[in-house]
Formats: sequence, C-alpha cells, structure tokens
Amino acid sequence: MSIDIADTEEVADAVADTDADVDSRGIRSEAEGGIVAQLRLDHPNLFLRPTLGQTRDVTVEPDYWITVEPDRTHVFVTVYGTAFEEFETALETDSTVTDPVLVDRYPDRRVYRVTLAPRAVTFSAATAEIGGRLLDLSSSRDGWLVQLRFPDRDRLVEFNDYCRDREISVTVDHLRVSDDEGDGVVALTDKQQELLTVAHEEGYFDVPRGISQDELADRLDVSKSAVSQRLRRAIGELCGATLS
Repeated sequence: MSIDIADTEEVADAVADTDADVDSRGIRSEAEGGIVAQLRLDHPNLFLRPTLGQTRDVTVEPDYWITVEPDRTHVFVTVYGTAFEEFETALETDSTVTDPVLVDRYPDRRVYRVTLAPRAVTFSAATAEIGGRLLDLSSSRDGWLVQLRFPDRDRLVEFNDYCRDREISVTVDHLRVSDDEGDGVVALTDKQQELLTVAHEEGYFDVPRGISQDELADRLDVSKSAVSQRLRRAIGELCGATLS
C-alpha cells in the first residue's frame, strides 16, 4: 500500500510555510514544523524480515549500526521476550544477515550483532539522504513499525517513491504535524499511547497496582515483552519531554 497523496494534504497545509530557513549564523534550518509519519514497512528481503516472520513472541529493536568496511555493516539489535531459542534458530537461516553473534544477555532481553547480507533491503540511509529523521523503530508481526520525521510533504512523498521503486510495502498508521513545543510527547507511537491510556485507566500506576503487565498484555493482545518495552520507551519519552 502506497501513501495516498491526498492523505497528506491537510498535514501539508499546516507546514506549507515552514520551508528550510537560514538562521543568523548561516546554518540552514529544517527545524520548524515538519511531518511525523508512523509507517509499517514490509518486503520479503527487508532486514531481518525472515526471522520476524518465524518468531512471534519477541520484539526486536535495532540499537545502532556501523560500517567497518565499504561492503560490511554490523547491526546491533536488542531482542525482548522469552522465545530466544526460536529467534536464534530463525536467525541462523535468515538470508538478510550473516554471522549472527550473541553479545549480551539479561533476564528479559538479549543483544545480538549481525552483519548485513548483500540481499538485505534497508531504508535508513535513504531516509537520511532524503532529509528524514528516524524517531522510533521496532519489529511488528508484518515487518517493521517505523516513525519518521520529514521537513515537509515533498520529502515524505520522495520516501514513498523510494519504497515503491524497491517494492517495499508502505502502510500508513497516521500522519501529523511535528510539534516544536513538545516533540517528546508527539514522538509517542499510537501503540505507546494506547498502552499508557489503558494502563492509567486500569490503575497500573496506582499503589497497589490495579492491573499487572501480564494482564495488560492479555488486554491488548500483545506479548508481555512488548508491554515492557513500550512502557519503558513511552515513559522515557515523556520524562525527556517534561524534564528537559
């Protein structure tokens, strides 16, 4: 599914007057306004897609990647959940990566290093080249759930064209205007907002708690690991927005 240009018109109107400016020091600015897009991306050869398709009870979050040679890029990922053996079995036959290594382990998560295979389809470099910024990235049951900020509508359309040319499926969860006064709150994903709403309404933050993480997971039909990592990231975003 491609982005319907008509879907961006209302958002575009709100940022029509926020073209790149130059501040008093001569630095070109794209900080004013912009569009935040939450998208679901999928392709058979998207990074780690074969593994994601075989492992349902984990949540994968890329930490960072580094190019050590022109044709060799390492990616470190944190995997939350309990089905680590299932994940590792799938990882061994994943054609988008090579040389998987377990580098650290904790009770609720493990950290792996993988090397990108030549056939792996990625989008992070293209996002930066277009002028977008990655706000959030985590696995979903149908690929990757990604939140990106673009300076304007044209850059969002350019990203969609990049994906279409490479047959990357793009499903739009939502589009909204970037809020310069509260980017930390705006950066919350729909799933994080839904979780915080349910957790608050059901008394998760009360003493004693009115609902457990297991019960929240059942209520939202997600894994306990997904609840744990969403709460952690959402609370971190809110703290960053209110304490900075």
